[in-house]
Amino acid sequence: MRDVSGTTQVTLKKGTADPALFALLAELPRESVVEVEGTPRRSEKSHRGVELFPTSIRVLTRAEVPLPLGVVDKVGADLDTRFNHRVLDLRKPGVRAVFELRSALLDGFRRAFLERGFLEVETPKLLRQGAEGGATLFRVDYFDRPAYLAQSPQLYKQMLIGAGFERVFEIGPAFRAEPSDTVRHLTEFTSLDAEMSYIDGADEIRSTLESVVAETLRYARDRLGPRGNPLADTLPVATPPFPRIPFATCEEWLGRPGAEQDLGTEDEKILGTRVMQELDAPFYFITDFPTAVKAQTFYAARRDDNPKLTGYFDLDFRGVEMASGGPREHRVAALRQNLESAGFDPANFEGYLEAFRFGMPPHGGWGFGVDRFVWALAGLSNIREARLFPRDRYRLEP
Repeated sequence: MRDVSGTTQVTLKKGTADPALFALLAELPRESVVEVEGTPRRSEKSHRGVELFPTSIRVLTRAEVPLPLGVVDKVGADLDTRFNHRVLDLRKPGVRAVFELRSALLDGFRRAFLERGFLEVETPKLLRQGAEGGATLFRVDYFDRPAYLAQSPQLYKQMLIGAGFERVFEIGPAFRAEPSDTVRHLTEFTSLDAEMSYIDGADEIRSTLESVVAETLRYARDRLGPRGNPLADTLPVATPPFPRIPFATCEEWLGRPGAEQDLGTEDEKILGTRVMQELDAPFYFITDFPTAVKAQTFYAARRDDNPKLTGYFDLDFRGVEMASGGPREHRVAALRQNLESAGFDPANFEGYLEAFRFGMPPHGGWGFGVDRFVWALAGLSNIREARLFPRDRYRLEP
């Protein structure tokens, strides 16, 4: 018998138990829902140290046969079969452990942000204009005009900084219409975004981010361990400060110094292996991204001492990008120029730019991929396993 607390052995002994109970259990299909009353007794043979001797068994619902997906079978099923019958798949204790981890991480993030004076906010997911153009946006019909599903709360969290909120964070859905079919991409995902004002450079943002990550992992480990979650002992120890590796150094390690070429998946894997070998650091920052690489990221501040560089950074975990962010451009004239340089019409961003016209403090922040974090920490084969009901370019149900 299985419930949310685990499995319990139900034992019937001939000569002492009601024969009708034997007949009932003998023909009852697996995964049927039952209510059992009886006497619990200690047992060294049971993995929970107890077995239940029933006096009555009530069938609440009878499962159909055959099952489209085994729940306790040792034979595995392919991902499509698992996702096609996701409700059955989610009954597996190992699958449930992933979402217990996810819940603990989200709770840990919220606690860490609130302790640091951040306000949790919710921003619109139906937009007239995207934060980075329309190439990767889902278009929807919004009454008599087009609208787009948000791929980031970027513009709104900056506007809230202009409203005087000073420190905000959001954990919410985001959508990206990339025709990717890889183990690390989704079309609907959960993004954790944060923004903070009156910053004193990029390192203040990085220091806040790494302390939040370290504290969240400690909380998740402490919460899951006593509950017997097998993933608790596999969580890495994150000890700030994380290594800072300039983008130029990464290019040298990749054998293309000065190329100013954005990092791809294979590049990140190579860098992650080298960092682990030389620095033994699961978490590390890649810093000082060139302006040429971040040209489309119009809100990224260019460095005053070297306009060819930004203060932008990535936070990677064992060769996988988890977060990206940095100082934002808070001067409206420079922001308009960045928009034009990126090929955008500033007239389409007037609602956003208004927040900068009437006083905007220096600020910065980051976006963090929750699904990727769960995927990497749990050692899953595919990021789709990190979501209850994943969405990709092919899947819209269940």
